[in-house]
Amino acid sequence: MTSYRTISDVHYFECSGCGSLSADAQFLADVEAGKLSNYTDAYWQEELKAARERSFGSSLNRVAETFLYSRIPIDRYIDVGSGPGYLLDALSLVMPSSKSTFHAVELFPPAEEHRTTHPNYVVGTLDSLSIEFEAGSCIEVIEHLTPSILRELVRQLASRSTPGALYYFNSAQPEHVKQYDQGYLDPYGRGHIVSYSLKGLRPIFAEFGFTIHPLHGRTWAFLAEFDRVKECTADELLTRVWTALPQNIDRLKDHEFGPLMYTVGIESARCYLEHAIAMQRTNWALSLVNRLTA
Repeated sequence: MTSYRTISDVHYFECSGCGSLSADAQFLADVEAGKLSNYTDAYWQEELKAARERSFGSSLNRVAETFLYSRIPIDRYIDVGSGPGYLLDALSLVMPSSKSTFHAVELFPPAEEHRTTHPNYVVGTLDSLSIEFEAGSCIEVIEHLTPSILRELVRQLASRSTPGALYYFNSAQPEHVKQYDQGYLDPYGRGHIVSYSLKGLRPIFAEFGFTIHPLHGRTWAFLAEFDRVKECTADELLTRVWTALPQNIDRLKDHEFGPLMYTVGIESARCYLEHAIAMQRTNWALSLVNRLTA
């Protein structure tokens, strides 16, 4: 471990093996012992506005993409660490025909008056649910978790996953933090105590049967697929989008609301993947030119 930065009197370190950034060991131990909490009333006062903006904005893109990337039909979708559950409200508006498909779980919710009234919102852990899921999302959650707490979350997720289940995780990786968002790590205000690299995450997820797929062109998100072993390239993910399962396309083209979510998913995935593929090919061509002219 090498020293990275001190933020609000908390020392952050960079793992020399995987590159993850994390608060010092004693701070993490205090979080695990319950001496420090990310989810106070003050936290929720600051977070509720951002949670609503994500839920009625970018999180809809991520849900739509997940339906397109999935290789199995999605009948049950879970939003893990859903906060107030606003994503359920947003999905009820744009995919009303599939309202019962969507579920959410939150262990440390805000006060009841700030939560969704959706019937599939559950206060508790994944272990408290009795059904299995084919897909889900976990948005701006794992940066709050110590490695051992994250490991337990992944264990529970595996126990509630059908073979082929696919999950979208949104959390800034060290490259993104260093280059674009120095304020992302924040031990007290935002409660962001770890920035996990994909290298650091792979063994945690692999222990419970998940394969991580990088979302090429994004250093703040990844996919975790249950009971599959081959990591997807950018080209393979783009192929998944264009060959999405008819059942999942049908859900996105909601019979009551219309096909907005299908369009959102296609355009969102293409925006990043096609750019990433173009950059990969450009870099390959430039390296070839450099070798030929050296």
